[in-house]
Amino acid sequence: MQLGIVGLGRMGGNIARRLMRNGHQVVVNDRNPTAIDALAVEGAQGANDLPALVGHLARPRAIWVMLPAGEPTEQTLAQLADLLDAGDVLIDGGNSFYKDDIRRASELKKRHLHYIDVGTSGGVWGLERGYCMMIGGEQAVVERLDPLFASLAPGIGSIPRTRGRSGEPGRAEQGYIHAGPAGSGHFVKMIHNGIEYGLMQAYAEGFDILRSKASEELPPDQRYELDLAQIAEVWRRGSVVTSWLLDLTADALAADPHLEHYSGAVADSGEGRWTIDAAVEQAVPVPVLSSALFARFRSRQQQGTYGDKLLSAMRFGFGGHVERPE
Repeated sequence: MQLGIVGLGRMGGNIARRLMRNGHQVVVNDRNPTAIDALAVEGAQGANDLPALVGHLARPRAIWVMLPAGEPTEQTLAQLADLLDAGDVLIDGGNSFYKDDIRRASELKKRHLHYIDVGTSGGVWGLERGYCMMIGGEQAVVERLDPLFASLAPGIGSIPRTRGRSGEPGRAEQGYIHAGPAGSGHFVKMIHNGIEYGLMQAYAEGFDILRSKASEELPPDQRYELDLAQIAEVWRRGSVVTSWLLDLTADALAADPHLEHYSGAVADSGEGRWTIDAAVEQAVPVPVLSSALFARFRSRQQQGTYGDKLLSAMRFGFGGHVERPE
C-alpha cells in the first residue's frame, strides 16, 4: 500500500522505514529537509511541502501525521484537509487528546473525509520491535488500512499465548486493535501512558530506597552498600516485577550507576494529566496514577532525587527523551 507521512522525528521516520521494509510505498514530508533526504536515499518519495506530498499519492489517499499534540498537529491536519478529496483519510498517530479526535472526525466527515486516531507505543525501538497500536475510527476504513497496521505491529513473536486463546492469532495478539469509534484509540493510549507513569514511579521509588540503605544516618550494622545494577539484573530473571521498563533500568544502571548524566527534572507529556482528568470526570479513584504525576511536578520544582534521575533514564531509554543536567 501507499502512505503519506508528515513528521519524521524519533518515531515518524522509523514508521516509514518499517513500512518500506514490508514492501509499502511511502511519501514523506518534514520541515527538516535533511530528514526527507535521508529517507529518500532509503527508497521513500520525498516531498518538500504538503501540496507535493498530496500530489504524489494515489486516491483514495491516506496520510499519517506524526507531530506533537496541539497546534502543530491541528494546523497540519487543517492544511491537509484543504488539499484532499472526498474519501481520503487523515491519520493522527501522535498523542492527541481524545476529545480533539472526536471534534476533528465530525468536522472532516462534513467534508467527506475520514479520520483515524492511532495511539502508538514503541518509541525509538519501534523499527525493530514494532509498534503497539490502539486505533479509533470507522470500521470500514480501519479494515482497508489493515495491511499498513499489520506491517507496523510487532506480530505475535515469542510471547506465550494467553490461556484460552486458540486458532489464528487475532489483531490484539499481533500487537494492535481497533478500539472503537473516533477518539477511542487515543483514549486507550492515554490510559496506557497514565499506567506507565505509575509503573515507572514504583521502580524509581524502590531503587531510591535501595540506594539510601547506605546512608550514614542509619546505624552502621543496618547499612548496605547495594549494587543496584546487579539487583536490576537479577530481577529481570524470573521475578514477578520483570518488564521492559526494568530492562531499561538495568541498562541505565549498568552504564551509569550514579545516573550523573541525568538531571532528575522529569517532564510529563500531557497524557498523565489527561488520564487524571478522565478519572475525575468518571469518578474513578486513581491514587497511584495521580501521585506519579504529582511526583513529576515536584521533580521540576525541587532538586531531583536519585529516583527522579532513574525516571529520566527510563524515558530516554524508551523514547529518546533528553533530560540531562544543564
